[in-house]
Amino acid sequence: MTDRESVPLLHRRLIFVIGKGGVGRSTVAASFGLLSARRGARTIVAEVSGRGELPELFGRDPQAGEVEMTGRLSAIQIDPERALDEYLHEHLPLRMLADLVGATRLIGYLAAATPGLRELLSVGKLWELAQPERRIPDASPYDLVIVDAPASGHSLALLSAPQAFARAAQGGPVARQGQKIDAMLHDRSQTALVAVARAEEAAVSELIELRAKLRSELALELDALIVNALPAAALRGEDADALRSALDGASELEAGARSAIERVLGEDRDAHAARTQVERLARELPDTPLIELPRCAGAEVGFSELEALSDRLAVVL
Repeated sequence: MTDRESVPLLHRRLIFVIGKGGVGRSTVAASFGLLSARRGARTIVAEVSGRGELPELFGRDPQAGEVEMTGRLSAIQIDPERALDEYLHEHLPLRMLADLVGATRLIGYLAAATPGLRELLSVGKLWELAQPERRIPDASPYDLVIVDAPASGHSLALLSAPQAFARAAQGGPVARQGQKIDAMLHDRSQTALVAVARAEEAAVSELIELRAKLRSELALELDALIVNALPAAALRGEDADALRSALDGASELEAGARSAIERVLGEDRDAHAARTQVERLARELPDTPLIELPRCAGAEVGFSELEALSDRLAVVL
């Protein structure tokens, strides 16, 4: 039995929710966080994507730092500059820190000139949040950190940054820190990768490609697949046939009735197309658990929708 099979998903310390843009990563991450908190774990959802959507999902205004969303659940937007400031305060003498006061522009230039530095600072902050003993004074530890990661390519850069910097530095504190973080990312008993996709051809193709890159470039495996926003179940064959016959054979059909039948048949085609993509994922990634989440009823996702999705996740996790 492998580490990822022996340790349940929500019993890890760090879960990365990854996938292409527009598939609902923030919604899935927030639903995981809500479920974890409801089960009694002190949980934080960390947004690296930069969209600032998490507080809005809980009806809160965006704020800096670690902010409580609801009982046992907090959220944070990861800021590389803030992470660097914390790192400097931890590692540099006070006299050197005084010399750096007002040097935030210089820090910005350094990050811009050093490929991967922002990713290293971001993943370093995620690692700090997941430690049983926090390095930030008076900061309480979390049982679980759920990462609302950036879109696919940026997620690869985020996950590869510690190893890349450790190799480049070869020695010293940066190399040691990078090795520690990379070791945790590769420890399947502590860290999990959950990929999110919609049941659409482009999204599924990108997810399959992302999994291949995780394997070949980073020696990482997915722990679960979330197929998000699935449409309602398809009609039974005989019901769809009856509606098509009614549409074809009734030239005098009232406009409203015709429109309603066409809408139902369109939704049926969407459901069949979505099921085809779910089956494709199951064939391509047969060893990865696949979880299906339904499409929310309304256009906007709020706290009640998150609760419903958490209930759905609770059945399988």
